[in-house]
Amino acid sequence: MAARLLLVHSPLVGPASWDAVAVDLAGRGYEVGLPDLTGTLAAGPPYIPRQAETIARATAGRPAVLIGHSGAGPLLALAGALAGITVQGYVFVDAGLPIPGQSWMDTVPAELSAQVRDMADAQGWLPPWSQWWGDEVLAELLPDPRMRQDFAVGCPRLPLAMFREVHPAAPPWPVAPAAYLQLSEAYEDEAATARKLGWPVARLPGHHLALLTEPGLVAASIRELLGQLR
Repeated sequence: MAARLLLVHSPLVGPASWDAVAVDLAGRGYEVGLPDLTGTLAAGPPYIPRQAETIARATAGRPAVLIGHSGAGPLLALAGALAGITVQGYVFVDAGLPIPGQSWMDTVPAELSAQVRDMADAQGWLPPWSQWWGDEVLAELLPDPRMRQDFAVGCPRLPLAMFREVHPAAPPWPVAPAAYLQLSEAYEDEAATARKLGWPVARLPGHHLALLTEPGLVAASIRELLGQLR
């Protein structure tokens, strides 16, 4: 597909999480954009419509494929509806699927939602996602100290209200072809749903942040899935 590729980062991390994959794809002739959602966090609610609008504006009215990682996945349906016919396809990379009428808190195990609530300070702010799981877990995912530091610096503080916010309804979706790239076991259910929907699905054995540690493999898998979006 000749459409521009918009690599959308999870609101829980920074846009630099896609940098290495973007370099690989651009080096192979793709036009790549990296919408930045971090500015949507400081303005207060509603967060989700503002994030979807940021993604839609990044199409600049031109044909685009929206490629979302992790927490960006639930934003893609609304972003696609706002962007209209300019969206030519979707690729979910170890990402949640759209959840209209539900909040993030509604879709995760009770233990995780309780953990997140307990991390909030008196003003309703959570620590950056890079601090949620402890230093040892992050070091296991990102063994290189410089890479780990750069990633952590790019992760913003997060408003608890964003996780409680109900995702607005979107028109019937998807109105363009979609595909799924699974990186970790945590997204087995989403990959299974994608298969049931008849989407192309690829599995890259690795971990959730493989787009940082294995950008060439992630980019190659994305290219393969793009070839199946018809």
